[in-house]
Parts: sequence; C-alpha cells; structure tokens
Amino acid sequence: MNLFLNGETRDIPGVQTVPELVDALGLPGAALLIEHNGLALLRDEWAGRALADGDRIEFLRITAGG
Repeated sequence: MNLFLNGETRDIPGVQTVPELVDALGLPGAALLIEHNGLALLRDEWAGRALADGDRIEFLRITAGG
C-alpha cells in the first residue's frame, strides 16, 4: 500500500489499520499524535481507522522538555 507519511510516499505492505502501521514502522505509540487525511485522531480511534492506498498520515512525536 502506498501512503504519504509526513509528506513522503512510502510503500508499506500488509498494513490495514493505524496500529498496524505504527507497529510496522516501529514507532513508539505512546508518544504519538496521528493525523489521518487531515483529521487528528484520538488514540481510541486508531484501532477502527482503516487505511487505503494514497492516504496521508502525519506523525507528531510528543517529547518532554522546556
């Protein structure tokens, strides 16, 4: 499946949902905010969010600090 991840096209085979994508990329899910096709997702919405070819995903990593 071809997805636009933070503005770059990537072919990510075998992913159907947002949590599968997070796992496939090895990202720290607990420290992420995710936007799917322009819509910010609550963490509860990740599991039910199906992905389709050409979707746009933005990842924002939360960090502590001042």
